[in-house]
Amino acid sequence: MPGYLIANYNITNPDAFAAYPVAAGPTLAPYGAKVLVADYATKGTEGAPGHVTIVLEFPSKADAEAWYASPEYQKIIGLRTQNSQGFLVICEQFVMPEG
Repeated sequence: MPGYLIANYNITNPDAFAAYPVAAGPTLAPYGAKVLVADYATKGTEGAPGHVTIVLEFPSKADAEAWYASPEYQKIIGLRTQNSQGFLVICEQFVMPEG
């Protein structure tokens, strides 16, 4: 069952953050990730979301968690966390119960 990483944040230091997408991209392929959404101009409809929304699909939640914990990603995670404010969650695909 697919797993998803959903992130929403505001970039607080654009100059330092600029290195993050370039560094993060190559770390995804070994974990089977697909970028479904990469919107840097998110328009909030409810609440107070950040301007950046990212949705990644992985073959499984375990694959998403393995990518997040990988040495390759942990080496660059600070480029995002130190230069943005928001949230990141890893979750499983919803399957509608039968009946």
